[in-house]
Amino acid sequence: MALQEICGIKFESKFESFNGEKDVTDGGNMENPTQLALPPTRVSKFGLGDKSMDEYGRPIQMNYDHGTTTLGFKYQGGIVLAVDSRATGGQYIGSGSVKKIIEINDFLLGTMAGGAADCTYWERVLSKQCRLYELRNKERISVAAASKLLVNMTYNYKGMGLSMGVMIAGWDKKGPGLYYVDNDGTRTTGEVFSVGSGSLYAYGVLDSGYKFDLADEEAYELGRRAIYHATFRDASSGGIIRVYHIKQTGWVKISEEDCTELHYKYAAAQ
Repeated sequence: MALQEICGIKFESKFESFNGEKDVTDGGNMENPTQLALPPTRVSKFGLGDKSMDEYGRPIQMNYDHGTTTLGFKYQGGIVLAVDSRATGGQYIGSGSVKKIIEINDFLLGTMAGGAADCTYWERVLSKQCRLYELRNKERISVAAASKLLVNMTYNYKGMGLSMGVMIAGWDKKGPGLYYVDNDGTRTTGEVFSVGSGSLYAYGVLDSGYKFDLADEEAYELGRRAIYHATFRDASSGGIIRVYHIKQTGWVKISEEDCTELHYKYAAAQ
């Protein structure tokens, strides 16, 4: 039995060799809740892909189809985040009202792109860790530290099937902060980000209209219009377009509008 450790929690696995003779991982032990269950695949700790097999030799599809459009950008008034609300699995639309901006605390927001369960779970864990930091240190966590916490936690599961491409945005003592974090351990800061299957269409609008000295209403409309055009061109994006504004006093929800209503609104304005 091989003894492995993730995040300080030890667990056992029946995996002992790479030749497939004993590659079925332990399913967990109810008597020992700290023993984590590994996915039932061959050589699971080396990654999950199209060729993963279950214990009966049948292929397991791990590269799920998903799509969304999220964006965030800095400007003179703070940070604007805008997202759609459609959840898809291939051509199947599972929901049209997913909340893809996760409220971590009063000064921190996270976006969701990739696997909805992965993004929601890990950003909720991040919310807990940020609150613990605040209680221990008597001050709010910085945006940089929050994004670093998230990437450190998810990096422990690199190659194990996580699907995340998120933005962490907020305001701290240094001012506005905007970071991109994904499941491969990438963490980078920038002025403008768009993530998801419709991001190319959103970038097209952002590239033509973005500038740092935007007024508040101009910034809201830019984010809203960029997401709308992505929902119009990308079949995996749609539903409600939500816009949030992060400023020194915290985040504010600006609007929630159906992309269909925006379509007719913009068509009438031409």
